[in-house]
Amino acid sequence: MTNNPQKRGVLLLSGGIDSATTGALAKREGYSLCALTIDYGQRHRFELTAAKAVASSLGITNHLILDLDLRAIGGSALTDTIDVPKNALSEPTSGEIPITYVPARNTIFLSLALGWAEALYADTIFIGANAIDFSGYPDCRPEFLAAFERLANLGTRKGIEENSFVIKAPLVNMSKADIIREGIRLKVDYRLTSSCYDPDTSGHACGECDSCILRRRGFIDAGVDDPTQYISKVRA
Repeated sequence: MTNNPQKRGVLLLSGGIDSATTGALAKREGYSLCALTIDYGQRHRFELTAAKAVASSLGITNHLILDLDLRAIGGSALTDTIDVPKNALSEPTSGEIPITYVPARNTIFLSLALGWAEALYADTIFIGANAIDFSGYPDCRPEFLAAFERLANLGTRKGIEENSFVIKAPLVNMSKADIIREGIRLKVDYRLTSSCYDPDTSGHACGECDSCILRRRGFIDAGVDDPTQYISKVRA
């Protein structure tokens, strides 16, 4: 860990395209990163394996996988006995929030990252939230992230004493294609990442959920070969 507290950061790492690219951008900026991955009882548990591989590829040695089983709350196809919708991608402009939304997930995750960042004396939390090519989740919007940053500086000792917490979401206004292009420039190995909401036990992507469709569309639009192994042909 660097001795410069301004360059300490906590990365929320899911193991997907966005968090992997965000981590690479943070490393390029000179941050010494610790990575936080949440095992929340998610259906797509293979992302935990992907997160470990991504952390290793980024040279992150302090990678905390925290258990917080949200299945007790439920309310989402990712944490409850609800089928993951297939071939039914809703556009963000439709105003419909899909059933794959996990209630208050980013609020919970950012709160955990904030607590760890304060304990580590880190100023910056990185999150791969995206408000362009996404499924319409309310907790991926810039307004939400700005509000959480204010909360971080109002509700912690470090925030009150120094007003120094920053929430960085460098991909928030980028298309999926632009994110992939940037990741390729940064030599992100997307073979290590996992995006599917309903993969098989080997991690092969279903090819039919919202996340698979957005992932496949991003690679096509970026003009980059997609290394993902899909079970079904993706409707991109």
